[in-house]
Amino acid sequence: MIREIRQKYGNLVSDQKLSEILTGSAWALSGRLIASGLTLLSSVIIARLYGADIMGIVAVLDSLLLLAASFTVLGTSTSVLRLVPEHTVKYSPTSAFRVYSKTKYLVAGMSLLTGTLLFLTSDIIATSVFHKSYLSFYFALGAACIVFRSLMDLNTEVVLGLKLVRVFALLLILPAGFSLLILLLLSVLFSTRDVPVYALLSGFGLTAIIGLTIIEYVFKKRTRPGDKVEEISTWEIVCISSPMLITTIMVFVIGQLGVVMLGMFRSEAEVGYYAAAGKLATLASFVVTAVNSISAPKFSELYHSGNLDGVFDVARKATKFVFWTTVPIVLVLLIFGKAVLLLFFGQEFTAAYWALFFLAVGQFVNSISGSTGYFMNMTGHHKTFRNIMIAAAILNIFVNLGLIPRLGIHGAALAAMFSLTFWNVSTLLYIKIKYGHSIGYVPSFWGRRP
Repeated sequence: MIREIRQKYGNLVSDQKLSEILTGSAWALSGRLIASGLTLLSSVIIARLYGADIMGIVAVLDSLLLLAASFTVLGTSTSVLRLVPEHTVKYSPTSAFRVYSKTKYLVAGMSLLTGTLLFLTSDIIATSVFHKSYLSFYFALGAACIVFRSLMDLNTEVVLGLKLVRVFALLLILPAGFSLLILLLLSVLFSTRDVPVYALLSGFGLTAIIGLTIIEYVFKKRTRPGDKVEEISTWEIVCISSPMLITTIMVFVIGQLGVVMLGMFRSEAEVGYYAAAGKLATLASFVVTAVNSISAPKFSELYHSGNLDGVFDVARKATKFVFWTTVPIVLVLLIFGKAVLLLFFGQEFTAAYWALFFLAVGQFVNSISGSTGYFMNMTGHHKTFRNIMIAAAILNIFVNLGLIPRLGIHGAALAAMFSLTFWNVSTLLYIKIKYGHSIGYVPSFWGRRP
């Protein structure tokens, strides 16, 4: 069996068709691996020095800012993956820069508006939604940082559209790196329990500023006087991005609603336990995310050049690569999850083992399904994918409402697992029915499948 695995893996990585994706994925994967490690280290420090309550507050605030950014970015973090390369190739770097500039100002304006509304309603949200008045201070503080979180997310995708894969990896690392550095520094200088919150928000702000500086510099070097420019209005950008906005929000619902609803119905300590399980489960997903990020432009390039067979060939091989690199991580989490929780977070966090188990199962389904979302978005089926994600999010909401009050973190993890499975299986079925092919992968150790 081990020989079979090694042979399959060797054949996969030597395939020339995947060379571009694997090279880019190596950088993206390295960035996500380092970022995940730094985030995990920060979580361990917070858990050890500040306790599960503060870890829960940080998790709720992070989820709230992620939700706010999902609205303020307006789906442009996905659409720029298409628009920036398209304008660069068809017209000029100057045309691509115009697209970025309009998108940047649109996102900044929406962020300032949303941040103002959140600041003014922070007391209401804290008392009426979360039933914890002391959270209003943290929500008001986070409101001032929404613009940084939104621009950070946008810039990270823009550098990928510019094929700056190494810069992309750097921008993945910086938020976690700055947060950890500031966490360590402030923990030495001050004794306030709010240090982890300040560290989180500082990481967003510094990364956003650095990302803006890098992108402006790159475009300045590439643009030339007299470049051909194809004007695109802000409204056109919004129309292209709107289906992707809905999809992004649904992804948030599936991935983060459990944290938010735990914050509404259960204690901060339980939110902290669930956050710890989520951090570990994320280790099984960073390979998927890295490969997906690099695959997206390749899918679009092959599809719009009329090479549909090439799209499926690359997609299936990418899924195989993801499978063989993520399954070992999933198995460790399933078998030794309690020991891992004990090692990193301490005895009290072993209560999150079954939540970690369910989340890891969801990641396993994700690994064998492949780049379902990017495949749909890059091949013109973004509206169908939007509908699938809406259904998955509705399922997530009802399962969370039904299970969290009774099962706590286990209910939230089950809801995430069910939703992730529904989303991937439904998309695979649609692709199979539409094209007669699948991008999923399940290995056979006892001979070839027919």
